[in-house]
Amino acid sequence: MIDLNFEKMGGLIPAIAQDDKTGAVLMLAFMNQAAWEATLETGLATYYSRTRDTLWVKGLTSGHIQRVKEIRVDCDNDTVLLKVEQVGGAACHTGYASCFYQRVEDGALVSVGEPVFDPKEVYKA
Repeated sequence: MIDLNFEKMGGLIPAIAQDDKTGAVLMLAFMNQAAWEATLETGLATYYSRTRDTLWVKGLTSGHIQRVKEIRVDCDNDTVLLKVEQVGGAACHTGYASCFYQRVEDGALVSVGEPVFDPKEVYKA
């Protein structure tokens, strides 16, 4: 049994997703106990949406799922690093490969790279 400390942040732990091949940091999200257990059970990155107050399997809507290849836990047992295969080439809901596609330059944010997909086409409401 893996005993993670979900108490420090009110039932949540940070979860960093990293591309298992390139090492690129794809995103940061949060997990509660149920998301952690679902991730272990299914092998698909499952997170807790603070905005929607529900679990979400990354990529279930877009098809850009994250297959978990390896999990690492930090020294305090309160943060996880998921090394994932990012299906479809994009982790960010804005269409970019990584959620960290903005770089600070001269006091402004500059987008780096090009989107992999058009979010208007993928997330039709």
